[in-house]
Amino acid sequence: MAPTRTIPRGARTGRNRRRAEGLAVHAALLLVAACFVLPFLWLLLASVNGTADLRASAPDPFTLDNFDAVLNTETTYRPMLNSLVLCGGATTLCVVCAVLAAYPLSRYRSRLRRPFLLTVLFSTGLPITAVMVPVYGMFVQVDLIDTMYGTVYFLAASALPFAIWLMKNFMDSVPTVLEEAARTDGASAMQTLYRVVLPLMWPGVTVVTIYTFIAMWGNFFVPFMLLLSPDQLPASVSIFTFFGAQGTVQYGQLAAFSILYSTPVVVLYALMSRRLGGGFALGGALKG
Repeated sequence: MAPTRTIPRGARTGRNRRRAEGLAVHAALLLVAACFVLPFLWLLLASVNGTADLRASAPDPFTLDNFDAVLNTETTYRPMLNSLVLCGGATTLCVVCAVLAAYPLSRYRSRLRRPFLLTVLFSTGLPITAVMVPVYGMFVQVDLIDTMYGTVYFLAASALPFAIWLMKNFMDSVPTVLEEAARTDGASAMQTLYRVVLPLMWPGVTVVTIYTFIAMWGNFFVPFMLLLSPDQLPASVSIFTFFGAQGTVQYGQLAAFSILYSTPVVVLYALMSRRLGGGFALGGALKG
């Protein structure tokens, strides 16, 4: 008969400690997941509930009237279109400017480079509420108040510091030897950026694009301050219409509108997430 293997007491204690730590980590993760899942569950149930309230309960009765009530031009279609114009235009402008600003910061050395980067980093920490009063006064003076393009400019400018910081970090990972080879073949700086650097850092550009769009999509304060006409307000502001003057809230219609409001962000992530799976396309780039 083979002798019974005795596990040292210290090993058993270490194994029990690791098991307890693993259980604690899983419990914490489940708690965090519940904080996200429960509001989403309420959103789904309330959107098809004819008597929806703040409780997450089974629909009683089950109805699609909440979606029928919000699917109209005034409530959903026009605000969603305004949001797509504002956020899509501002995101495009912000990403293009971030690429053009990050390229010299990543590739060229200057005595002003570090102070400029620190200024950019400091700008990311400025709360938007601290600058809205002078921005509002400036917009009134230059006749940009209540204009879609003026709001697009400000949304892009407010997101630009963090976008530059992110884009530069992604651009630093692209080897400079590839650009040197392109310049040897006669490529200009812009051709090198467009044909060599950007194709290799598309995952980084995708991350900046998604992050910028999501941050702008949920921005309530800026369009609320700079846009005055009701027909120009985005969905992030028009959601206010579901809150009555006497404190009453149409929870079912609010939940239905919230699901529709979240759809463009989900679609954008689904379309662009394929570029995030493979990481940076540097494999084989340095061979030969």
